Amino acid sequence: MTKQTKIGIIGCGNISRAYFGTNAKFSFFDITACADLNLEAARAKAEEWNIPKACSVEELLADPQIEFVINLTIPQAHGPVMLQCLEAGKSVYTEKPFTVTREEAQQIMALAQQKNLRVGSAPDTFLGGGHQTARKLIDDGAIGEVVSATAFMAGRGHEHWHPSPEFYYKKGGGPMFDMGPYYLTDLVQLIGPIETVSGFARITHAQRTISSEPLKGTVMDVEVPTHVSGSMQFQNGAIGTLIMSFDVIASTLPRIQIHGTKGSLFVPDPNGFGGTVELRVLGEEPQEIPLTHGYTEQARGIGMADMALAMQSGRDHRCNERLAYHVLDVMHAFHDSAEQKRHIDIQSTCERPVMLPIGLSDGELDS
Repeated sequence: MTKQTKIGIIGCGNISRAYFGTNAKFSFFDITACADLNLEAARAKAEEWNIPKACSVEELLADPQIEFVINLTIPQAHGPVMLQCLEAGKSVYTEKPFTVTREEAQQIMALAQQKNLRVGSAPDTFLGGGHQTARKLIDDGAIGEVVSATAFMAGRGHEHWHPSPEFYYKKGGGPMFDMGPYYLTDLVQLIGPIETVSGFARITHAQRTISSEPLKGTVMDVEVPTHVSGSMQFQNGAIGTLIMSFDVIASTLPRIQIHGTKGSLFVPDPNGFGGTVELRVLGEEPQEIPLTHGYTEQARGIGMADMALAMQSGRDHRCNERLAYHVLDVMHAFHDSAEQKRHIDIQSTCERPVMLPIGLSDGELDS
């Protein structure tokens, strides 16, 4: 298939490298323009990745050839930029989190429906071989009925490595909104949507000091919880435990484990695509399961590529707005529960995304 969908990127920061890198992997779209508030950043990326056009956001949105925009701005800008894209008549795929507020997301979904446009959101790591293999094992009954799950992300925070970490501690950031999407999206695709959550949260340090270059020594105010712990009940009755933290010096906690009536499944890091999948069944030796699906290396952008292909074929895209909104709703509910000191019933729901077919070659997403 020749390249068809013309794509533009808004936001040429740290994460953009992964998306520019997808251009050579898939034949059914072409990234033809990039924009940034800092035009020099856009020009540098265009030169590095051989993108024909570097321009302002307004110029990109006015380009009639571009029908699909990838939004790689900071979280606080996700909602406004997505609305701009939709108003300009372009479908849009955004980095996580989907938006900062539920209200922004609802407005975006309503406008997309009104204009018959597509909306999608990262993360797409659940489409990687490690997570699709785990999903297949669950669907095949390898661990029986799912009873419980655990999801743990515990680290020191991004000020120790990121070149510009301030936004991670503003609204739309923190461990829940930065790392929670990887874990919760994977749990939803493995088990199903979430029905109720109960959480506790705290801001451990009101200010944090950047130790990475080039802003080393800068003191940041913290606006969001940096340690969140809680429980969730899935619609199918399974119960999950979750910790998301930027306040842990060292941890040996597992990433994701799924426990069933017949066995337990050890799922790899949902911030990656591949990894080891281990199955333990009562009375049997632990087994490392050969991965049944591809895309096991760095494949960020695969969700955007899936959306581009879905736009051409008419099928649903896997990183769709319903999944993204449900995860956003759940993340807010953990914070709401901690603040209100009560269980929160989740008002949204979604379908489990359709699995990728087995046996795909690199560059394929449909069999």
